Amino acid sequence: MTTLKDLLISYAKECIETPKLHCQKERWACERFLKDVERENTSSFPYVFDNGKAMRFLTWTTKFKHTKGILAGRNIDPAPIQMFIFGNLYGWVHRETGYRRFKKSYWQVARKNAKTQSNACVSSYESSALGEPYSEVYIGATQTEQARILWNEVKAQIESSEFKEKFKTSYGKITHEKSGGYIKALSKESGKTGDGFNVQCALIDEYHAHKTSEILDVMVSGMVSRPQPLLSIITTAGFDLNNPCYSVEYQYVSKLLNPDDDVENEEYFAMVNELDAGDDIKDENNWFKANPIVASNEIGMAFLRSELKMALDVPEKMRNFLTKNMNVWVDMPENGYMDISKWESNTVTYEEVEDGLKNSDVIFLGVDLSATTDLTSLGLVGSKGKDKYIKHISFMPSDKFYERMNTDKVPYDLYVKDNKLILTDGATVDYTVVKSQILKWCKEYRVKAVCFDKYNAINMMWELENEGINVVEIPQSIAMLSPATKEFRNDVYNGNVKHDGDKLLKRALLNAHAKSDDQENIMLSKRISNGRIDPIASVINAYSRVLHEVIEDDVNSNIAADDWSF
Repeated sequence: MTTLKDLLISYAKECIETPKLHCQKERWACERFLKDVERENTSSFPYVFDNGKAMRFLTWTTKFKHTKGILAGRNIDPAPIQMFIFGNLYGWVHRETGYRRFKKSYWQVARKNAKTQSNACVSSYESSALGEPYSEVYIGATQTEQARILWNEVKAQIESSEFKEKFKTSYGKITHEKSGGYIKALSKESGKTGDGFNVQCALIDEYHAHKTSEILDVMVSGMVSRPQPLLSIITTAGFDLNNPCYSVEYQYVSKLLNPDDDVENEEYFAMVNELDAGDDIKDENNWFKANPIVASNEIGMAFLRSELKMALDVPEKMRNFLTKNMNVWVDMPENGYMDISKWESNTVTYEEVEDGLKNSDVIFLGVDLSATTDLTSLGLVGSKGKDKYIKHISFMPSDKFYERMNTDKVPYDLYVKDNKLILTDGATVDYTVVKSQILKWCKEYRVKAVCFDKYNAINMMWELENEGINVVEIPQSIAMLSPATKEFRNDVYNGNVKHDGDKLLKRALLNAHAKSDDQENIMLSKRISNGRIDPIASVINAYSRVLHEVIEDDVNSNIAADDWSF
């Protein structure tokens, strides 16, 4: 008779043999399972696979119904990926105690792939079916609303199941009346942290949204007295690489799964379903890697196609498509303007930038003349065909230098050494030094016009005009700046922007957040950004004029064409 263990072995082998459908980390997880099967019940590996315990949980899941979508009302039929994950979690036990092997689990997968549904089944099972007295199950999140999503799913599943009479819901707690076990949602936002509780099972939903590991740490500390606790983390990828989900957990499980790494932890189960590095997001053949359930049917594929189209049409939505639908980590915070890895991939040598600027068809110089005590920046943008060449320099008053180092927590001294930041004498930016640099660049690079935000710049604009410099005002409205702000980012993503790795400009891009209006226009906002963005603001001012020049040339070319007519 074919056992569940046999089915999982077949799944693992098929996964390893089809790399086009299964990502590297999933194949590693399958290799780990097959290795465990080979050394089962040995002195070095005192665990055995209990088909009965694994099947008991999987059978439990089939007693509940889908609560949403086209399958709502139908009984859950675990997908192959769910059978593999939860078969592992509940099947492997210690040969002597019978207690479960895995005390911690991490599953990272794209949205709509039954994450919440799976953890809801774990919640009700852990609160009632293990035989643990007064089994306490907690759903941990940073915000009450997030914690309640999973709690509400548990409640909905139970209320439409044959177990309805065995549970009681009151005062935010779902209680299994016979055993006394219960399920409760906790969040840092509500002040309910679970501190001091005797945790049997903790479920961390969407860990990528946690700024700190505080909730997770409290849960773990509450498990000390339980013989077989379970911490289950289920999440999608995110867009803040400083959060503990990426910087700690994801990095750790990546090493744990990698057979060439020496990290070992027999009590930690890990599964990651993601696109591999270099995979084309537009190639539908890659989507199954991150979407083992969604991409297994035509309705799911249609959903992904719709999401991709929207992301391609509206670049502001691409970050969410990558993280939520393709399960790819993106270094781009909430409302962040740019995926910084895309920017870094455009880095060339200083000499290449200089050569590109001097051979550009047109060059504009952008100015962000901030308040006299803050950062003032100049940005050069040269255009030659599809390629754009970028150069920047900023100014800061020397008397404010160390104060800014402390308040901004930024190594401005490094930017001075890199010749990207000039310190001017006194407590305010010396605009005569700024003006000299503008005149120097105008002569050196054949600048067609200097582009200003008029704020704080009337006098300098007038002085430059008297020097014979062409001056253009760039209105700082969202409608006016949106085309350049979007096109600059598009050019970066397409590999058409060349820069020399300017660290101060990179920091400005990391700081930059964009605001949008109802028409999906965007512009960089100093008010909502995480630090100074003057360097990129100066570049965008120049870019807006470069874009205007390209459009004007295209119109003139069309008018001059033989087929032009009214």
